[in-house]
Amino acid sequence: MRIFKNKWFNRWARREKISDTILLDAATDIVADKVDADLGGCLFKKRIARAGSGKREGYRIIVGYKKQNADRIIFLYAFAKSEKANISLREESALSLVAEAFISATDKQVNELIARGSIWEVRHHE
Repeated sequence: MRIFKNKWFNRWARREKISDTILLDAATDIVADKVDADLGGCLFKKRIARAGSGKREGYRIIVGYKKQNADRIIFLYAFAKSEKANISLREESALSLVAEAFISATDKQVNELIARGSIWEVRHHE
């Protein structure tokens, strides 16, 4: 499985000091169906812990993933639970469109997105 993060998520993760190791662990949980919510389409919500505290006071991440096509997952959006309760229907709709497009993209299209700096691949080492 290949794991990616979009440009916005990459900046957010750096700012919040969310390592690729944490993202790899979250992706493993998502593939094992350990998610906090299936938002429909290809969207899932997962909690991750904030450094120094637990998941309850941590972050909510939104990922694009299709169970039947488990070769790709993309981290799309995140927020602290203390900042907002959930994403809006408008945000959910937009993220769903992005997730569907990414999941159905060809490997050539994914490689072009990487080359342009629109997405980054999450690596198994930091």
